[in-house]
Amino acid sequence: MTRPGPTSARGRGRRRTPLAAGLAVVGLVVGLAACAPTSTADDVADQGYQSGDGSATTWPAGDRQGPVAVAGTDYEGAEQDVTQWVGDVVVLNTWYAACPPCRAEAPDLAAFATDYADQGVHVLGINSTDAAGAAVPFQTTFDIPYPSIEDTDGAAVAALQGVVPVNAVPTTVVLDQEGKVAARILGLVDPSTLRSVVDELLDEPAAT
Repeated sequence: MTRPGPTSARGRGRRRTPLAAGLAVVGLVVGLAACAPTSTADDVADQGYQSGDGSATTWPAGDRQGPVAVAGTDYEGAEQDVTQWVGDVVVLNTWYAACPPCRAEAPDLAAFATDYADQGVHVLGINSTDAAGAAVPFQTTFDIPYPSIEDTDGAAVAALQGVVPVNAVPTTVVLDQEGKVAARILGLVDPSTLRSVVDELLDEPAAT
């Protein structure tokens, strides 16, 4: 149905439930949909965004696809390129300002980014809808501490879609230290699920 590693020593030394056991949560539902009508997980970029139910899919290291190559210019005019972050865990989140679940999850993502910043975890937003006039007030309102790519040409989402289906807004994709897709959450992110996924990736052996 979907297609189908390692991290820095900064995340080691903490006891956690193994990812395979604690997060075999394919089909986990939190009951809130994303901003569009429903469809199947096999839809691709040119069919448009579809609904997400909060389902989380994780892949073991041997089954991960990638590496992902997403790049673009953020709303402050700086260039962002996830290939420069190989060796760290990366969280990618698609959003736009008028999307209710995007607004609902924004405080959790902001808190996550702040809490994990000193562990080398990068968070990057991808916004394929808004120009700066809509996106920057959103970032200010929710005190977002991480950058977002202005992706109105769809290039960043297309690059991500080439590796893993992204059929909802919001969608959150977690990359391991090799830049491969370790997890995907379609729809409103559950903060405890995201933190558990990232904690497990931080405990994987460091990439070489």
